[in-house]
Amino acid sequence: MNKQTKTIIASLVWALVITVLCGSGLLRNAELWFCDELFQRREAVPGDIIVIGIDENDLKKLGPYYTWDRSIMASALDVLASDPDNLPAVVAIDTLYAGTTNEEADAKLAESAARLGNVVTATEAHFGTKRIFGATVLIDNYAVLNYEEPYDQLMEVTTQGHINAMYDDDGVMRHAIWYVEPDGAQGKRVCSMAYEVASIYAKKNGIAISEPPVNGRGQFYVSFTGGPRDFYDGITLSMLINGEVPSSYFAGKIVLIGPYAPGLQDSYFTPIDRGQMMYGVEYQANVIQCILNGSYKEEAPDLFQIGALFIICAAFYYFCDNRRLLFAVPALIIGEALSIGCALIFYSLGTIIHALWVPLALLILFVISVSGNYIRAAIARQNVTKTFERYVAPNIVGEILKEGTDSLKLGGKTVDIAVLFVDVRGFTTMSERLSPETVVYILNQYLSMASGFVEETNGTVDKFVGDAMMAFWGAPIKDQDPVYHACLTALCIIKGVEEISAKLKEEIGEEIHVGVGINYGPAVVGNMGSEKRMDYTAIGDTVNTAARLEANAPAGTIYISRSVADRLNGKMKFEPLEQPIKLKGKADGFEILKLIGLDDRFE
Repeated sequence: MNKQTKTIIASLVWALVITVLCGSGLLRNAELWFCDELFQRREAVPGDIIVIGIDENDLKKLGPYYTWDRSIMASALDVLASDPDNLPAVVAIDTLYAGTTNEEADAKLAESAARLGNVVTATEAHFGTKRIFGATVLIDNYAVLNYEEPYDQLMEVTTQGHINAMYDDDGVMRHAIWYVEPDGAQGKRVCSMAYEVASIYAKKNGIAISEPPVNGRGQFYVSFTGGPRDFYDGITLSMLINGEVPSSYFAGKIVLIGPYAPGLQDSYFTPIDRGQMMYGVEYQANVIQCILNGSYKEEAPDLFQIGALFIICAAFYYFCDNRRLLFAVPALIIGEALSIGCALIFYSLGTIIHALWVPLALLILFVISVSGNYIRAAIARQNVTKTFERYVAPNIVGEILKEGTDSLKLGGKTVDIAVLFVDVRGFTTMSERLSPETVVYILNQYLSMASGFVEETNGTVDKFVGDAMMAFWGAPIKDQDPVYHACLTALCIIKGVEEISAKLKEEIGEEIHVGVGINYGPAVVGNMGSEKRMDYTAIGDTVNTAARLEANAPAGTIYISRSVADRLNGKMKFEPLEQPIKLKGKADGFEILKLIGLDDRFE
């Protein structure tokens, strides 16, 4: 399976996962919150809707609300009807007057409503679960179990509209119920108070209004105009009754009268402001304004949106997979901007889409693709590192990865290092009589052993040249005792060669022996060569001297310089040569010593 096929399959799988997640409803509350924040915006409230609140001051002046008789509301209607030249266009009372109480007060309210005209009173349906028996038993969770209307006298002189409201699943009221269908009404639909008020007002002012598009519950989405208190100018029922407001203030307008006090329990959370509850009479004002504006919104079918989401997700993941952040980040930003912009355009055209689906999906897929890219890069880097370490000392690889590309520039610096050379004695003669495969087998065992001891003491294997190996201590990793570590490694190599030699003698009848040379001093360490091909190595007289010490060392012998011996600080035994040797390029008096082994105190 090639890389492109894998990417296509991954794109389809992740697109399916995200689509199922969004379509499952698990994100429903987050989706509703996001849409509220995106779509619902406060606007300038028109002045043709007047809210008269029954607030705490009214309750103090007129007594507890449950003690009021209907003559109080009759008095308010009488004030509104007192100036024939400044009559309101329509008055709605957002409270239910079901059944009879005081006959005199009931009659007075009906008379006042008849005198004013164009009064809308409330009805209320009580919803519940109902079983419908037939060929199969159906369960209606939104059946009207009970329906309350104003008393007969008031019904005869007013228009009725229901005041039912229903929260969405997340406890926020963003829909209005256009109609209810009470049992026994013979298919008659009772429209909402808001719709009846808007209809009367529109008819008086020559405005055409349309019926809202509704879902299966008879609900339609409300585009709110104002938030809590935006429709309310502080006019209370007692102020109206006491004549504190001029009649011209209500002329030709919609007047809504309703509870405006927390104790009356008529407040709701709405999408325009989730932090503050809105009173029912303000909610009615928003619904009326929505109907008058004709700003109805229909929710787009989920099936279409799910299909579009799947295609967008698959395309976006395919683009981002194995893509550098330089391209993936702008793609994410553009995708988020386009998705939100499209949601706003659809909303302005009257269609509500799941505005959170695409932005959230793109973000999740971006994180998944970036994480996948990072994991793949980490695995690739690890593989490269492991491969690189086969050609370059692991500590050098570590320094390169830690310091970045700056460490790959040509150049070096002078540091004091301990340098070790080791070489097989008589290797050329041995290789002439053995097969190439056998020679390689012997070399691999010997060099693996030698380089392993170098790594154990934090040294750097510089290079292999045939049967010879060069290593040094003190760079690139600092070493507190490079000389001791170089000498300890040399002793281990001599012992390791003895073990390999004994094994080879049993297997193929051959033996190997090595000579070792160690020197300490300043050398230039760094990247040497060209920009296209370089080696991390050490050069200088210190290195050359170590090579010459090794060249003169007999089999099984370790030659060290006086600079090495002086820094062993008694940790190892050494002795002068029985017959001093003069090294090429060195003045007389350059002392060469033979390393014997660890001092008894350090064994």
